[in-house]
Amino acid sequence: MSRLQQLNEAGQGVWLDFVNRGFLEDGGLKKLVDQDGLTGVTSNPSIFEKAMGHSDRYNDSIKSAVASGSKAATDLYETLAVEDIRKAADTLRPVYDRLDARDGYVSLEVSPYLANKTDETIAEARRLWAMVDRPNLMIKVPGTKAGVPAIRTLIEDGINVNVTLLFAVEAYQAVARAFIEGLEARVAKDEPIGRIASVASFFLSRIDTQVDEQLDSVVEAGGDNAGRAKMLKGTIAIASAKRAYAWYCEMIAGERWRKLADKGAMPQRLLWASTSTKNPDYSDVLYVETLIGPDTVNTLPPDTMDAFRDHGTVAQTLATGQDEVAAELKELAGLGIDLEAITDDLVTNGVKKFSDAFDALLEAVDEKRKRFADGNRVNEQSQAG
Repeated sequence: MSRLQQLNEAGQGVWLDFVNRGFLEDGGLKKLVDQDGLTGVTSNPSIFEKAMGHSDRYNDSIKSAVASGSKAATDLYETLAVEDIRKAADTLRPVYDRLDARDGYVSLEVSPYLANKTDETIAEARRLWAMVDRPNLMIKVPGTKAGVPAIRTLIEDGINVNVTLLFAVEAYQAVARAFIEGLEARVAKDEPIGRIASVASFFLSRIDTQVDEQLDSVVEAGGDNAGRAKMLKGTIAIASAKRAYAWYCEMIAGERWRKLADKGAMPQRLLWASTSTKNPDYSDVLYVETLIGPDTVNTLPPDTMDAFRDHGTVAQTLATGQDEVAAELKELAGLGIDLEAITDDLVTNGVKKFSDAFDALLEAVDEKRKRFADGNRVNEQSQAG
């Protein structure tokens, strides 16, 4: 049993934070499913920009689309993305069936341009859900203030949702309540809730990157606080995640959730995202080893997955150390560092990063579209001559 399979045994789903047509067509995803027990895949604009913009494996599909009539870059991207997501969903379908819908999902994100638009997010999520037409699809919706009511509506619709860009425990609590409200709305209409899945994606390394910058400033200033600040580096993302999980455990033990569970509801699992270690001074499996526990998912980029397969340690770590968590968060506030302000900025910057990646993605797809369209015109002129 590989270390990644051991994570599954510990109750944690292992997802891959990567998708690429060549990887899918050459059997790379199936190999991870068969050999490492992989149970899911995520995508985002940054991943698709790298895939579509820098791989020739999409060229035939683009040429075909151009030949059948020029398409706008957005429509062309969507066509390509849906093809990839369907392939990934079909590869994961045996996992989905074996686990009775508890896992085996692939995620596709709504346009980051809609992050602060509730009604538009709902409409696009419904449209993408219908286009992909796979029961093991999750629609990714950002956990912004505008995203929360969209999540509630989509769960009420029976659409699986991956809530993305969560940095603060309070933001996670808001989307968890929206998930519950969506299920309760279905129950009120006597509609089934037993196969509706959701994850709440809590981003980690970005938190530490921003917090550590402010801690470094305290260290550089010297004085009594310098040692305290140095000890906190690389701890706050993990502390936040453990605090979120503690709240989750309390929530599912409550009567409100038990009523839904009695009707077959599956819990909205916490998913650890942004798990590659940005600081070379930290372990390259820091955000895996410290957050292992039941009813969770860790979505790993390929390098982090390889690292954990090679030298990761599996132990039930997530539910431990709550006293240390409380002390670390209190100590951070005592140093004058405002975690809420940092996480608010991370949401804003995260939406911008995905929007910028989407801009680059559409530009890359459009460049290829134009190149192939120009090539077709040259061929037609040559044949006419």
